[in-house]
Amino acid sequence: MDKAKYIWMNGEYLPWDEANVHVLTHTLHYGNGVIEGTKAYKTDKGYAIFRLNDHTKRLIESAKMTLMEIPYSVEALNEVQCELIRKNGFTGDNVYLRPFAFLGYGVMGLYHKDAPVETAIAAWEWGAYLGEEGMRRGIRLKIASMTRPANTSNMGKAKATANYLNSQMAKYEAVECGYDEALLLDDQGYVAEASGACFFMVKDGELISPPNDNSLASITQKTVIEMAEKSGMKVTRRRITREEIYVADEAFLTGTAAEITPIREVDARIIGKGERGPITEKIQSDYFDIVFGRNPDFEHYLTYV
Repeated sequence: MDKAKYIWMNGEYLPWDEANVHVLTHTLHYGNGVIEGTKAYKTDKGYAIFRLNDHTKRLIESAKMTLMEIPYSVEALNEVQCELIRKNGFTGDNVYLRPFAFLGYGVMGLYHKDAPVETAIAAWEWGAYLGEEGMRRGIRLKIASMTRPANTSNMGKAKATANYLNSQMAKYEAVECGYDEALLLDDQGYVAEASGACFFMVKDGELISPPNDNSLASITQKTVIEMAEKSGMKVTRRRITREEIYVADEAFLTGTAAEITPIREVDARIIGKGERGPITEKIQSDYFDIVFGRNPDFEHYLTYV
């Protein structure tokens, strides 16, 4: 990880190495924390954060779902993210921001009502999440042996830290088996999402993505759907079986970190021609035009720093 100069924590801009917590911090033991992943891109007008308000609003909503009250408004947290980019003096093409709220030191045991809520935001320069080669050639995906937890036992709509143990185990399994990323099914055997990204496939010119029945409502997924529909492409949200993926014409992942990452193989089955397909390439190109401020129709999603 590339260090930056400052991390904002509980109202203060602290030197990177001084943003620390106590070993008995509640969230370290019981997993109740919420996070966001937000990204800023260097446009011709300077850095611009993509869909900043949507991400910050989702952080607040995730905290409400998990019974934490963040003591800052959406507007205040938005300004902190802008200021972090200014204070850190970044120079790269993009910057990743990680807002985070968690239960701090002072209470032990599962009942967390009296645990203090702490809030932090970090920012650092971070390249392609699944590698530059993966962005060009596509990645290899493995369907994980474990499933996404059902709605009866989990809150998949919250971007909660506890949910990511499931993702972490699936990702580890996939990488140890020689793949780049994991795809998880739901408890009924339909596609849910990747370990940290949403799934799309293309079949006969139609763009298909699963519903967010038990997974996070993705901001990048919404953007891709809006882009595709605006260009006249047919978009369908429906359940997808693993067999359908194997015979898809194209497939790709979407997410703030993953951006638009092509998929060239799933479970040893070659997808399409085994490379980034033409529709995926166009969506990828259109997406980068938006986040880098080259498409005026979507400029309202950019917050210039």
